[in-house]
Amino acid sequence: MSQQAMNGVPSRGKVLTLDNMNPNVKRVEYAVRGPIVQRAVQIEKELKEGVKKPFTEVIKANIGDAHAMGQKPITFLRQVLALCSYPELLEDNKFPEDAKKRARRILEACGGHSIGAYSASQGIECVRQDVACYIERRDGGIPSSPDNIYLSTGASDAIVTMLKLLVCGEGRDRTGVMISIPQYPLYSAALADLGAVQISYYLDEDKCWSLDVTELRRALNAARQHCNPRVLCIINPGNPTGQVQSRQCIEDVIRFAKEEHLFLMADEVYQDNVYAEGCKFHSFKKVLFEMGPEYSSTVEMASFHSTSKCYMGECGFRGGYMEVINMDPEVKVQLTKLVSVRLCPPVPGQALLDLVVNPPQPDEPSYTTFMKERTAVLTALAEKARLTEEIFNTVPGITCNPVQGAMYTFPRITLPQKAIDKAKEEGQVPDMFYCMKLLEEEGICLVPGSGFGQREGTFHFRMTILPPAEKLKFVLQKIRDFHLRFTQQFS
Repeated sequence: MSQQAMNGVPSRGKVLTLDNMNPNVKRVEYAVRGPIVQRAVQIEKELKEGVKKPFTEVIKANIGDAHAMGQKPITFLRQVLALCSYPELLEDNKFPEDAKKRARRILEACGGHSIGAYSASQGIECVRQDVACYIERRDGGIPSSPDNIYLSTGASDAIVTMLKLLVCGEGRDRTGVMISIPQYPLYSAALADLGAVQISYYLDEDKCWSLDVTELRRALNAARQHCNPRVLCIINPGNPTGQVQSRQCIEDVIRFAKEEHLFLMADEVYQDNVYAEGCKFHSFKKVLFEMGPEYSSTVEMASFHSTSKCYMGECGFRGGYMEVINMDPEVKVQLTKLVSVRLCPPVPGQALLDLVVNPPQPDEPSYTTFMKERTAVLTALAEKARLTEEIFNTVPGITCNPVQGAMYTFPRITLPQKAIDKAKEEGQVPDMFYCMKLLEEEGICLVPGSGFGQREGTFHFRMTILPPAEKLKFVLQKIRDFHLRFTQQFS
């Protein structure tokens, strides 16, 4: 007897199907955790079950997850978080006095003196004050107000919230958002989800992935035919490309945004990750204010920072903030309303952020250890950035720009025509085919360049420089051997 006859109700299939679900969600792609990573997880399971492979472990160099790659947490950060999580430890003399002082201040700002309580939607007041002070120090005294600071669940959450506010209109009036290619796929994914129009501007690989205003103008003019460009997103230092923008370049971008009446979004989560000689991080806000009131009182901007990168690498705590500048006060009311729907960012993440913006001072007991650990992490990353560029550039068919900052390298790979044809035959993008083969043969997980966007006819991959130096050398050597073998196989 059929199911429907049994209970007398005709069977009508699922309420939610692929055909009738939100079409924008189907358009979302996020390569950093895409099919290649899913396969890597599968291979890990196979290895556990005793399946024989030509390697013993999968090395995931696909995501900027420092602790997963073996980086040790900074002692002071974890001490204070431990005290906040379990306040009984405040009685324990193993913890330094400055860590206890920070913990008490944070707990006093929490409902019921517990980080398990909700906070204000915009974030804990004293944490926002500390963020504002940090920004003032960083930018040489340019004022920052806690009222303009919104704490968030990592920088990603604030970026999506800001885009949500900016997107409106239908057809040719639909909001267009300018993003760099290559880009961090959060941007393309968020735009797909919001049904906004992506406007791609290309970074110049031959000039170390630099940004050129002529290219911005080209992209903008082309886009004006089919949408209403309102937003310009910048990632500095760059992800996946690792470039650090010069001060001159930032000034040019700000002038362009003012002339073309664009809202600026500055993603600055790698601001402590600058390695190359002669490169320095300049915040967009600092440059904006140094350009004088003609710019600093008119250009609308949001800038973003996070606890996930730099020397901390505390991705799992999901801590971050955004600062809004020159935002219409009525829109700010709407922004505050929008974040309140989500109640609040994770309070442990807020506590962690507070320590990042208010680290131990020279006269405090934790200062020496803190500075030693912080410097060790950043020095090691600088060394690994140099090493990666050096080794890749010895491989015929791989060219790698200097990794000036951030945590990734984005080398260009030359693929033989036979490999390109074979990939197409299998219905794969050529660099996805390459990365999938590398995973199956060497157990190394990278993200193909196509997941970030690249100029037509060029191929790349993104690799993090986070593994410990010895393991990184091993990974680079494996990729080198694989590339030579792959080129040989398809030539």
